[in-house]
Amino acid sequence: MENITQEFSTKAKSFIKKAENIIIVAHKNPDGDALGAGLAMYHLFKNLGKTVNFIVPNQLPVYLNWMPSADNIIVYENKKEFAAKIIGEANLIVMADFSNRGRMSEMGDKIIPLKVPKILIDHHPNPEDIADITYSRTTASSTAEMVYEFIDSLYGKKEIDINIANCLFVGIMTDTGCFNYNSSKPFTFEAISNLLVFGVNKDDIIDRVYNNYSEHRLRLLGHAINSNMKVMPEYGTAYIYLTQTDLANYNFEPGDTEGFVNYPLSIKGIVFTAIFIEKDNYTKCSFRSKGNFPANLVAKDHFGGGGHKNAAGGENKELIKETIAKFESVLPQYKKYLNV
Repeated sequence: MENITQEFSTKAKSFIKKAENIIIVAHKNPDGDALGAGLAMYHLFKNLGKTVNFIVPNQLPVYLNWMPSADNIIVYENKKEFAAKIIGEANLIVMADFSNRGRMSEMGDKIIPLKVPKILIDHHPNPEDIADITYSRTTASSTAEMVYEFIDSLYGKKEIDINIANCLFVGIMTDTGCFNYNSSKPFTFEAISNLLVFGVNKDDIIDRVYNNYSEHRLRLLGHAINSNMKVMPEYGTAYIYLTQTDLANYNFEPGDTEGFVNYPLSIKGIVFTAIFIEKDNYTKCSFRSKGNFPANLVAKDHFGGGGHKNAAGGENKELIKETIAKFESVLPQYKKYLNV
């Protein structure tokens, strides 16, 4: 085990043993790690004979809707009354892949007041005190890696079946960019090696995740890079933006912009990138970086967000034009981190 304590394992196992009705919740705009970690625990608890529901605040990305039991996930924004009823009946809440209440969006107003045991498993820094017991490890590649450790610690590898293994593999793979970042610890590859033993078809999953997009998504990427990318070599920075018109013109579906923010990092001399996506009443911001540039500081200091040093996000309650102007204006504050 990397960092999980005996005290956490004992308490978590006790909570699960006593619970008959378990709710798993993940963050808004759920990604591969949130879904992989959440669905792995969904299958674990089902195998243990529990009544289980997995609820997310909003729509799943379409490229992950093939995952085992993804069709059983309840989308809160689509079924608010039903989801609220299900949440109210729970006697254990397990929260995965987020470290603060705000990441649950409106759904958090139903979750936090519940007087039932809560477990939080997450690898983001500075977790809020929103659970009875918290397993936090910022050195983990992903929350899915931590869930692998969680299952092994509580029940042993005997409780991992092919559905659990597939979900965990998706979570670790996607949160490391197919093992391109956040994946320098031996334990990550030990976990992956063991998941392959359970029968994970690595090539099939990579194909399903990375080669399963629509034609419109590829054309949207081309438009973003060709027309909506700005390179600022004096700050080692490049960014992409997409307006609501851009999204509509290319038949945007949830998940279509996944990974776009990484492309400018392939430009020589670029160590910090961003993507700005226009929503109805705010601008979504995602940041990526290389080396020692603290993307999470930019997110935290100026865009109400946070995350890891090299992968972070936030939002701005302004139009996309004003958000981009703000971003450009703060870059001089971080030039000391750039080797340019």
